[in-house]
Amino acid sequence: MAYDLKKESDVKEYVEKLGVEYRFGCYSEKKPEVCHLLGDYLEGIKKDFEKASKVYKSTCDDYGYAKSCYKYGNYSFLGKGKSGSKGEPRVAYQYYEKGCNLNDSDACLHSGLLLVSRSMPKEIDRNVPKGLQFLTKSCDMNNATACFYLSGMHISGVQKKPDDVAAGSGSGNGNGSMITAAVKPTTGKDNDYIVLKDMKKAFQFAYKACELRNMYACANLSQMYARGDGIEKNEKEAEKYKKMALEMQDEVKKQQETLTFQQGVGMPN
Repeated sequence: MAYDLKKESDVKEYVEKLGVEYRFGCYSEKKPEVCHLLGDYLEGIKKDFEKASKVYKSTCDDYGYAKSCYKYGNYSFLGKGKSGSKGEPRVAYQYYEKGCNLNDSDACLHSGLLLVSRSMPKEIDRNVPKGLQFLTKSCDMNNATACFYLSGMHISGVQKKPDDVAAGSGSGNGNGSMITAAVKPTTGKDNDYIVLKDMKKAFQFAYKACELRNMYACANLSQMYARGDGIEKNEKEAEKYKKMALEMQDEVKKQQETLTFQQGVGMPN
């Protein structure tokens, strides 16, 4: 049957049929990828987060489907799908770690961040070496954010004392503050660090993250070329990556403007 997706009645029928197909594929045919799609359907279309949470959990537990492990990790961390829940960081970490072991790059990223960050909940024991392994695995799977965090860790170094400035602080806050860190790395003795400052490695990770279209990494790369940090000074390359970062920034702004426009126009009452 052909659907006219411009007609509200056809859209409703199509959406309901889609749900039936996902339920059949999951519960009758026991296909883990379809179970995950059912979770996405319950989350994105039906807005039934409680049922979506259960589907993601069972798909991870019963089938070892990596993306579902990652999604349930998110739900657990936020307390999503459970009324009155404030979140369970330890449970979230368990599912992130399982997802990472099943080779989901986002699960590896979140596992690593939980272990290296000083701002995470007290339920999580900080373990920088293990977190570094998770982030490296994620970067190896071409996760741009993981590569960017690794670059930040090697720009600043990761100090042993929890009250000292840790690597990556500010690297994920969306304002590109790691550009300053690229110029002014922290000082200290080598034996004060879990991860040593290494501008050559920082450059390598930033380069890969930029190639994967992380605009903050491109901005850092521009600064590194401009100052000769971790790479030979090259004003032409510095300008090239500055331009790339600004172009990406413009793309993000346009996407946000389009999304805002779509959300505000033509929506039924």
